[in-house]
Amino acid sequence: MALSPGWRVFASFPMNRYVVLWKAVRSSGFPLFPWGHCPWRGIGSLLDPEMKAFLEENTEVTSSGSLTPEIQLRLLTPRCKFWWERADLWPLRDPYWAIYWPGGQALSRYLLDNPDVVRGKSVLDIGSGCGATAIAAKMSGALRILANDIDPIAGMAITLNCELNQLNPFPILIKNILDLEQDKWDLVVLGDMFYDEDLADSLLQWLKNCFETHRTQVLIGDPGRPQFTGHSIQHQLHKVAEYSLPEPTRQDNNGLTTSTVWQFQP
Repeated sequence: MALSPGWRVFASFPMNRYVVLWKAVRSSGFPLFPWGHCPWRGIGSLLDPEMKAFLEENTEVTSSGSLTPEIQLRLLTPRCKFWWERADLWPLRDPYWAIYWPGGQALSRYLLDNPDVVRGKSVLDIGSGCGATAIAAKMSGALRILANDIDPIAGMAITLNCELNQLNPFPILIKNILDLEQDKWDLVVLGDMFYDEDLADSLLQWLKNCFETHRTQVLIGDPGRPQFTGHSIQHQLHKVAEYSLPEPTRQDNNGLTTSTVWQFQP
């Protein structure tokens, strides 16, 4: 199974079109919603009915082919119409929330297998995408969760995915969090975020400040992208877990075979 030529751009590295979107967000920004008051907070009631119907029609509910079969997600799969269409026919922003990326899979698996890491704690999930890692944190007993993404459609998808897993939706912040004053979190998790040098540099500085100010624990999931393995952050990491990726994930991610969880130790 592989993405069609049109959709392959979404799963290839270094995800250049998302970099363009990220840089645009830094300059203009999406509306800021305070902690606990995001527009996607309620299941169904606060979702635009037409957009909800579009997402449900053009994604598939699946729990197979990933490291976390206990989590159901709405994803773009080969059984979805737009999987085979040209990328320019997709009417929304590039749907990175519709792919369960390997770094996020590793983080989610680690939290499910090690619930003490999050039980009773506050957790911030940066670049949440489909929301799987935040959902894993909720399943493992996290006390307070904030899912963060720059794409409003990701917020809708996360809410739908909470519903699939019979969870009350947690707050979702649609904003570039790197531009905001840092709140206190026990744990920050981020998967598949080191795909661009400028973004990686900004993340490193933000994570350092977070650690120095609040002594926040940081876990990073990555399958070994060159932008991550070649970055200076490598000197400040401790490997905590490595997972062999399922065959469908390998095929959808250019043959990557493993994904690793790292603890940031500046």
